[in-house]
Amino acid sequence: MAEESQAALATPAGRGIVLAAVLGSSVALLDGTVVNVALPHIGGDLGSGMDGLQWIVNGYTLMLAALVLTGGALGDRFGRRRLFLVGVIWFGVASALCGFAPNIGTLIVARIAQGIGAGLLTPGSLAIIQASIRKSDRAKAIGAWSGLGGVAAAAGPFLGGWLVDAFSWPWIFFLNIPLVIVSVLATLKWVPETRDETATGRFDITGNVLGALFLGGVTFALVQSGDPGPAIVAGVVGVACGIAFVIVERRSASPVLPPTMFASRQFTAINAVTFCVYAGLGGVLFFLVMQLQVVSGYSALEAGITMLPFTMLMLVFSARAGALGERLGPRLPLAVGSALSAIGILLLLGVGPDAPYLTRVLPGVLVLSVGMTITVAPLTAGVLAAADAAHAGVASGINNAVARAASLLAVAALPMAAGITGDSYEDPTAFAPGYRIAVVICAGLVLVGAVIAALLVSGREPEPEAPRPVCRTQCPYAAPQLEPDAEAATPS
Repeated sequence: MAEESQAALATPAGRGIVLAAVLGSSVALLDGTVVNVALPHIGGDLGSGMDGLQWIVNGYTLMLAALVLTGGALGDRFGRRRLFLVGVIWFGVASALCGFAPNIGTLIVARIAQGIGAGLLTPGSLAIIQASIRKSDRAKAIGAWSGLGGVAAAAGPFLGGWLVDAFSWPWIFFLNIPLVIVSVLATLKWVPETRDETATGRFDITGNVLGALFLGGVTFALVQSGDPGPAIVAGVVGVACGIAFVIVERRSASPVLPPTMFASRQFTAINAVTFCVYAGLGGVLFFLVMQLQVVSGYSALEAGITMLPFTMLMLVFSARAGALGERLGPRLPLAVGSALSAIGILLLLGVGPDAPYLTRVLPGVLVLSVGMTITVAPLTAGVLAAADAAHAGVASGINNAVARAASLLAVAALPMAAGITGDSYEDPTAFAPGYRIAVVICAGLVLVGAVIAALLVSGREPEPEAPRPVCRTQCPYAAPQLEPDAEAATPS
């Protein structure tokens, strides 16, 4: 889409595009966290052990991680608006099925269906902004998208706790339906259709299937309890599919995950930071709300309210963090933000029996909130700046896949690493030691992300000695321009 036909953020069309994208991505992000606070209640009502609770989280995350690349590639090829609408509507129907699920097996299947919808809509939401908002306003739009999306993820525990205590756990899924309706209406009214006009060749079905089997096999191996035979078989199959995936993608004419994108050190490094940060964040959010209810004696609503500072800080400061990252480049915000997040997670080690909120919970939540606020918007803008605009959907899909796969593997592996299996999540004496182990591991993962950012992510580009085409928005990032040279050469 030519820049003259793109919308300014200050216009009704620009605000409508961001509204549609934010609401669509928010329901997907919301359901990544809203369920956590309800897990003890779901387990009690439906008679589930720890492995069932893990699959309620991981069934959703698995499909999101497996299909988010497919969603990005399909949107680039067949229309980002079209795929976004399909994903949003699919997600709404699956949410209703989750709410009416009569047993744990049905709920897991419905959560998997939700993940399919999320995988289709998530990359499209950011690609729509990248392709439809004019370049001079793109950083602010991405900052708003990142901040409001982060708010949705952080608000999940609070909303989930309130709905569980005030009504019952099915309402955490029914909440999605009005948001889906508004997103669909806004998309139909304001979002233009865009696609990658250069996309050619056959769609990479083999790569998509192998990627899904890799994630599914490894996840099943980590979550499966009892007889080790099926877990070993699933793990071997998953690893084999992962190796085959790499081979197929290197040889494919139209790969779902183009290996050439990882030729950029910036793109690769920022995705490595994404993996570490989201693995730690996903793990600590999974364990904290359960620790507060099982060990500390909090109600579901009280456990959810603990993350309210996270929500407020993300809401108020994410757009400013995006602007700061644009001025400084991504290295400093990612390194400092990740380091602060790791410190905040370590402070949550003090959450134990009868833990008072102000002295044991709030300090860690505040530091974690500040760290993630500094990190999220520069991370998103940085990874998009390291990719060509024609591949915005694929770039967004890769980054989202990395984030969701990180959370997926953390939630799958941490309970085993922490010694929490079967019904031990119902026993405070058994759960508390495992929580402490898990928190230390999560902090270590995020700290590794900070080190990668400091050592491998590029900072602000130096001023060139000779004139060159002007790039108005993404100049601070050491990455290719987002527009072809002919367009970028227009003076600002």
